[in-house]
Amino acid sequence: MITAAAVLQLLILAGALYDTGRLLASPGARRPIWPRPRHGRAALEAAERQLVEQRLRGRIDAAAYRERMRSLADGRRPRAGRRG
Repeated sequence: MITAAAVLQLLILAGALYDTGRLLASPGARRPIWPRPRHGRAALEAAERQLVEQRLRGRIDAAAYRERMRSLADGRRPRAGRRG
């Protein structure tokens, strides 16, 4: 029981020291812990948000919206196509 408590305290202390070190480090030295995906997923999510915004504002019709969402579901960026 005491051993488990000591291990947990050491983990908490290590986490606090790590966070403090990252906060005090210069912004140029900060890097994400996990590498970001190759912008593919982020680009698809941004395209989806843009597409929903266009549909809600009435800039594209329902058929164009369905077609472009289908291409997003297939993992392709929608082509710039017809409006209205």
